[in-house]
Amino acid sequence: MKKYKLLSLLFCSVLLFGCAADNVDLEKMSAEELYNQAHNYLAETRYKKAAETFEKVELEYPYSKWATEAKIMGAYAYYKNENYDDAIMALDRFIRFHPGNPNVAYAYYLKAICYYDQISDVNREQGETRQALEAFNQLVARFPNSKYAADARQKMVLARDNLAGKEMEVGRYYLERKNYLSALNRFSVVVTNYSQTGYIEEALYRQVEIYTLLGLPTEAKTAYDVLKYNYPKGNWTAKAAKIVKDKK
Repeated sequence: MKKYKLLSLLFCSVLLFGCAADNVDLEKMSAEELYNQAHNYLAETRYKKAAETFEKVELEYPYSKWATEAKIMGAYAYYKNENYDDAIMALDRFIRFHPGNPNVAYAYYLKAICYYDQISDVNREQGETRQALEAFNQLVARFPNSKYAADARQKMVLARDNLAGKEMEVGRYYLERKNYLSALNRFSVVVTNYSQTGYIEEALYRQVEIYTLLGLPTEAKTAYDVLKYNYPKGNWTAKAAKIVKDKK
């Protein structure tokens, strides 16, 4: 049987070995045969079965060259089956035991994608978003010139935007309830940590608004000056100008 190597790892291109039959006897297969059979299951989109078969390669032939490749392919199969926790655990094992493997950059990338694909809208908790951002950061820090780095950086922008959106949502909630200090803290997080997101203009405006409500004109003017300098013709700047002018 022809020996197949692990292919491209942007999305782990699946090798097509023909249709796998349900009556295949996995117990009589060699490491290579099991590995190829697992690829058959991937080709048929039988992801759970593929993951189990890749794991079987690891368990029964742990010292074979196929076992190393089976680790990351099993993780990919779990990912395709949306078993994200299992995929992440498998990828962590791969990274821990094979730090010098040519596919370790992809392992970091796929781990980040497992978190990224679970990101919810800003109205819900953002635990997966933070984990995705951390994982993408690890990838970019360790493998800045890898083929996955550019996509990771783009997704990091979206992840930060999501986190900023959540802070803004909570900040508005506190503001509506006149809990000004709690609201200010949230908006200040956006100004400090997410200044490259689309929420920065409103966050600066909210600082102007809340400092004014708290009777802190100096702080309000400072926030306004930052807003005006960066967005001189922005709508939020125009609104902030009215607040600062009204209080002069």
